[in-house]
Amino acid sequence: MAGKLFIRRRDGRIEVRLNEQGRAIVKDVFTQVLAAERTNDHEWHASLVSPISPSDDHDNPMSILQRQSETSTNAELALASVSDDFINDAEAWAWLTSLQVALRSVVVSKGILSDEALTSAPSQLKEYVAILQQFLFALAEVL
Repeated sequence: MAGKLFIRRRDGRIEVRLNEQGRAIVKDVFTQVLAAERTNDHEWHASLVSPISPSDDHDNPMSILQRQSETSTNAELALASVSDDFINDAEAWAWLTSLQVALRSVVVSKGILSDEALTSAPSQLKEYVAILQQFLFALAEVL
């Protein structure tokens, strides 16, 4: 089990085995998701409020409001539990969805919409995307 970032315990809780740097990254991610949801000029804002399927809800403000509310609620729960050693399934789901929103926001805001774009991206950005992906895959594995 050494090297795993998240471990499902017998009692159902999920142990968070992130070091200080890993926790700082997820804390920043959750903070950025909240900030992007609340601030129109945040770099990620457009990707958070744009319609998922424009043909379905482009002109439907209630769909947009519902998505914003869910994003905010999940990011708030994730941020509240970021320093916990153990999280429950609801908190883990909040982490997972907030990390997904962050990854989507990063790639959309930076124009990384293809493998070629990722390959030619600056190394620091590629590393950040890889870290988010690693956290997502590790968390999804225990859910």
